Amino acid sequence: MDLPDSPARIGAATGSVRQGVVLAFLAFVFYSLSDASVKLLRGALPPFELVFLGALLGVLVVPLVKRPDERWSDLLRASSRLMWCLRAVAAVASSVFSVIAFTRLSMAEAMALLFLMPAFVTILSVLFLHEAVGWRRWSAVVTGFAGVLIVLRPGLEPFTFGHLSAILGAFSAAVTIVILRKLGPTEKRISLYGAGLVGPIVASFVIASPHLLLPTPRQWLFVLGYGVLAAFANVLLMFASERAPASQVAPQQYSQMLWAIGLDAALFDIGIDLPMILGSLVIIGSGLFTFERERVRKPRWWSRVLLIRTR
Repeated sequence: MDLPDSPARIGAATGSVRQGVVLAFLAFVFYSLSDASVKLLRGALPPFELVFLGALLGVLVVPLVKRPDERWSDLLRASSRLMWCLRAVAAVASSVFSVIAFTRLSMAEAMALLFLMPAFVTILSVLFLHEAVGWRRWSAVVTGFAGVLIVLRPGLEPFTFGHLSAILGAFSAAVTIVILRKLGPTEKRISLYGAGLVGPIVASFVIASPHLLLPTPRQWLFVLGYGVLAAFANVLLMFASERAPASQVAPQQYSQMLWAIGLDAALFDIGIDLPMILGSLVIIGSGLFTFERERVRKPRWWSRVLLIRTR
């Protein structure tokens, strides 16, 4: 039998982590293509209707999320009904605001602002998880917002509803992460996933139903791309989180900026200027520093793995 620290066991663990990192990278490729599908629709469908259809398609992967010891009814069950409902509301908000952001902004600009999420997580962790945050992470928060100012160029470029939506999307995603970390040890995985589906399906349908539009065959392709790609990306990210620690899975999301720049150029003929590059680097750097400090300090929620992306 191999000893716990034997070369064979260490090699197996290293291989598992490598697999997790690769799966995470592929997951964020799928997410980027899903986001591109939103932009390809060019606002032809109302945001709430698109979120409703996307969440409905997310039901397809529930069998892959469900564990053998979980029941289908657990999709709607939670030991903390209030927190489950808050998770559902935050899922609706993050999805809708993200759709609006990608519809109205370039993919790179929307992505850069959505990368404010780690800064919001730090602030919310202090307020609701009572986590002690030192000057280094507070500096990362300030740096992240400074990067936003570089991207937005106040006084030189107009501040639009698309920019506000991206920032609110980042905040809503941060709320969801804090809730997931709070509920992680007590709730079943399918319950956490179910809140992220049921909320958008019910709330978005209620709001969108008076103004539903029938997508054209071409639009259906992009709707399918938005919903199916995001759903399978969630599954890949879940598998990645089971194989590699959060400190190596989470930073892979920043590869989305490269995909956003490439897709902007290839599909939408949108370039990127120097302030956008500098601001994005500042925001990404602050986020990576935050992840590194979390890895070193291991706050109380560190072992509570984020199972799915929050938008």
